[in-house]
Amino acid sequence: MQFTSEVTEMGVTERAFALEVAGERVPGIVWTPEGAAGPRPVVLMGHGGTQHKRVDTLLARARSYARHQRWAVVAIDAPAHGERTTPEAAAAARTNLQARIGSRTQGFDPEAARQMMKRTLQAVPEWQATLDAVRAIPGVGEGPVGYWGVSMGTSIGVPFLAAEPRVQCAVLGLNGLRPGADEFARQAASITIPLLFVFQRHDELVNVEAGLALFDAFGAKEKTMHINPGGHVGIPAHEREEFERFFLRHLGPGGE
Repeated sequence: MQFTSEVTEMGVTERAFALEVAGERVPGIVWTPEGAAGPRPVVLMGHGGTQHKRVDTLLARARSYARHQRWAVVAIDAPAHGERTTPEAAAAARTNLQARIGSRTQGFDPEAARQMMKRTLQAVPEWQATLDAVRAIPGVGEGPVGYWGVSMGTSIGVPFLAAEPRVQCAVLGLNGLRPGADEFARQAASITIPLLFVFQRHDELVNVEAGLALFDAFGAKEKTMHINPGGHVGIPAHEREEFERFFLRHLGPGGE
């Protein structure tokens, strides 16, 4: 892990870093309480499609967790996102997503689906390498680990959680199990950690039946599904408090 910048504001230290994984440069950020020493819980945050590691909602949650709960929080740019794409490609991806939401297009054409699967498979070892690296930071250490990721963060999160035994709880959502997705179903069934699954009743990209099917597929005995009215990008603000309470229950507060 190579740190590329560091800034401390309002009790939170933000350090940008880069890792090399399988010949790819993976940029990320780790947030810790100012002056952190010793092991503490870590929350890994996977951003959504067309977003990046420092998208506003993720950034606000990361700073709040570090400041108020004294957790470490980590985010990386997924393949073909953030620093790993061009501004033109990022703008085109956002336009395409808005068009899909507007037309209520569910699923992807075969080429887009193939590219998404390729990125998902690439992201799993990148997250594992990131977890290896951040746990070696003195102010982070080998405390309990949680994962947060909805939409594309769940597309990546399901295979990641299926492959990574160090994660102890997760918030997932805005995703579903579609007919023929046998490997995704198998991975979901192998996930037995506590889960909070959030879903939007009027999601333009994933229907309720697919969301329920994915929720049912998880092997966890402790799992809860929250369904709110609204579209794909409309998770209500009060769910942020639910996320924090869930992680606090399963990870505990951070120490000094």
